[in-house]
Amino acid sequence: MDSQEPWNLENGGIDGADMKGLDKEASFADRVSPHNTSASSVLRKKSDPMLVSAGVRFPVPTQVLANLQEVILGTKLAILFPAIPLAVMADLYKFGRAWIFALSLLGLTPLAERVSFLTEQIAYFTGPTVGGLLNATCGNATELIIALFALRQNKIHVVKYSLLGSVLSNLLLVLGSSLLCGGLANLKKEQRYDRKQADVNSLLLLLGLLCHLLPLMFRYGGAGGPGAASVAEYTLQLSRASSIVMLLAYVAYIVFQLKTHRQLFESQEEDEEDGEKAVIGFWSAFCWLVGMTIIIALLSEYVVGTIEAASSSWGISVSFISVILLPIVGNAAEHAGSIIFALKNKLDISLGVALGSATQISMFVVPLCVVVSWIMGTFMDLDFSLIETGCLAFTILITSFTLQDGTSHYMKGAILFLCYIVIGACFFVQKIPLSQMNIANLGVEAPAGVSSA
Repeated sequence: MDSQEPWNLENGGIDGADMKGLDKEASFADRVSPHNTSASSVLRKKSDPMLVSAGVRFPVPTQVLANLQEVILGTKLAILFPAIPLAVMADLYKFGRAWIFALSLLGLTPLAERVSFLTEQIAYFTGPTVGGLLNATCGNATELIIALFALRQNKIHVVKYSLLGSVLSNLLLVLGSSLLCGGLANLKKEQRYDRKQADVNSLLLLLGLLCHLLPLMFRYGGAGGPGAASVAEYTLQLSRASSIVMLLAYVAYIVFQLKTHRQLFESQEEDEEDGEKAVIGFWSAFCWLVGMTIIIALLSEYVVGTIEAASSSWGISVSFISVILLPIVGNAAEHAGSIIFALKNKLDISLGVALGSATQISMFVVPLCVVVSWIMGTFMDLDFSLIETGCLAFTILITSFTLQDGTSHYMKGAILFLCYIVIGACFFVQKIPLSQMNIANLGVEAPAGVSSA
């Protein structure tokens, strides 16, 4: 304690030893792929040295204040953080359940963006491979946590609808609005992107679509036949086997992306990322990440537990809330980031955000939920019903056709966006009775032959 490094307030109160580590590891940021590029960099607010200047004489409080500034106040979505304690108070004082749902949904928005920011900070210290794996795992942490809580409460329909909505939102809303805004902002420029990256993601999405189509066709093909009573059981077995195949394909995709063919996913605009460094230390980022994950889990439990009450209070179907509202609010930060990159004519990054997230949901989160439900003794399969699977198939096909030539203009984005509007209208008018949805809930105590569709 007889000597101490000076504190650097502009870097979040990190001492000299930490800054040497930051300089050593910061070069990893120059090799982050578009898939792993988070929206936090474009939604981050610049630090205000005046916030912590009063604590210059006290290093520890200064560091705490600096971390609070970077993590809590360092995002343009910080205005939504008060929704978190309001949601907790609404639950404690037994306010309307629709209010709990709305406040929890708003509170999840900045938390999802901050998780991306914190994983990005940790990636500066762990290197590109571990950082890429961390981003790939935590990139859709909010959707995964909501799905796991829904599984625990045996709300299979919420799991299926919310995960389907995430894929549709990324491929039509996020990608469509990005291409639309980017095309309008760059009317006199030719917008091009690397088609190789899009081809890999399209192939994986088509594989996932096959794994959804087969259980659906299997159910309809066996309906009314002599073995109709066993069709649901066979569909469940096929779904579990297909889920294992999907997880293996996703592991191969991670190896392909981070190791063997890394150059296909590297951004062509890395020169503008030079000089970026971590703004908080490794253990600070790790502790914040754990804390925010716990809060996300709490709010996710509120969302899952009050979604039916919100549906009844607002007069909106559970399917519309799950397929449309949950993905829009939960991924607002990623949506904004993708559009901003497209406005800057960085379509490779926009495609990496939209296609990468959709691929992760389809090939990792969905089959993982099937495996987890298998372990928990519930009965979730890959049969997402006819309308839902049809929307998924159309979305993947039109996205693949849109990206096949390696160029973009605003008309492509407009078509994708309008397709999302039509699908949203479909789920808005689809009024499935709650009792019919809860047939899936009987699977816990029913024989294995009961379908969760």
